[in-house]
Amino acid sequence: MYSLLFILTDSISRFILPEAHVESKGSFSAVSSLTEKVDDAFMLILIISLVLLALVTFFMIFFVIRYRQKKNPAPSEVRESLLLEITWTVIPTILVFIMFYVGWANFLTLREVPEDAMPVKVKARMWSWQFEYENGRKSDVLRVPAGQPVKLLITSSDVLHSLFIPAFKLKEDAVPGMETTLWFYSDRQGEYDIYCAEYCGAGHSAMNSKVVVMSGDEFSLWHSRGKEKKGEPAPPPAVTELLDENGCLDCHSLDGTTVAGPTFKGIFGRSTVVVTDGKEHEIVLNEEYIKRSILAPGADIVKGYPEIMPSYEGELSGEQIEDIIEYLKGLR
Repeated sequence: MYSLLFILTDSISRFILPEAHVESKGSFSAVSSLTEKVDDAFMLILIISLVLLALVTFFMIFFVIRYRQKKNPAPSEVRESLLLEITWTVIPTILVFIMFYVGWANFLTLREVPEDAMPVKVKARMWSWQFEYENGRKSDVLRVPAGQPVKLLITSSDVLHSLFIPAFKLKEDAVPGMETTLWFYSDRQGEYDIYCAEYCGAGHSAMNSKVVVMSGDEFSLWHSRGKEKKGEPAPPPAVTELLDENGCLDCHSLDGTTVAGPTFKGIFGRSTVVVTDGKEHEIVLNEEYIKRSILAPGADIVKGYPEIMPSYEGELSGEQIEDIIEYLKGLR
């Protein structure tokens, strides 16, 4: 519903006030190669619907006035009209086929990914996005070069999510256990919002990110940080960056603020009550507990918090986990 209202209001404003849609940061006019195709298809359907609405309304009022009881006190028999019946059957059928053709042609465009498209893996989880590039670089923000087709390979690590980029008029579900695809091309630099368009739990409204369209040189500089040289392993990122790119900071704060999960500030060495197999008991949050919480987060749930954290087994190396533990030791 949100995407339908967005397209409707934006399309009407483009049609009525085209001068208002000048190139600027945040403008939704033709920011990607697919935007105008979606707008054109929607405007065609909108115009046909408005014309039909006007015709139906006109004839309804006309017949009410023309054949009112005062002017026609005695009802008369109305015989069928073959020509009229053919007309109101054939014309709507043609209009429906026209709308179908335009929609189908645009759908094929959405599915025909250019061969030179840059692949980016997208992982959705409660409640954050992770974008991984071919060289191993990860980010919680989708950064892409202007003028380069981008192919998104989308999946989910927990429940059903939906990647929605309003400015690009694109939306695709993130489904656990399968990979869906989406592609776009934008030559307009700027920042554009990403939302989750499928209700996925208590933190759904905060599951937001950005598409940052950068110049080719800026993207190359950022992208090259993923590896020192081609073929060499990626250098270890700062722990805060590691926590950020894996979505940890979406549920755990560093400053003592309570969000979806316990704050990381002062967490190490603290005594707290956890729920294990339905039973409450008090433990000390030490190295063993933190490591277990990362690899098997459902084993011991801190009392008062939902069981929503995904497992990072296979996602984080042993060395990365040790780096996180050492960082948490000093976060007091």
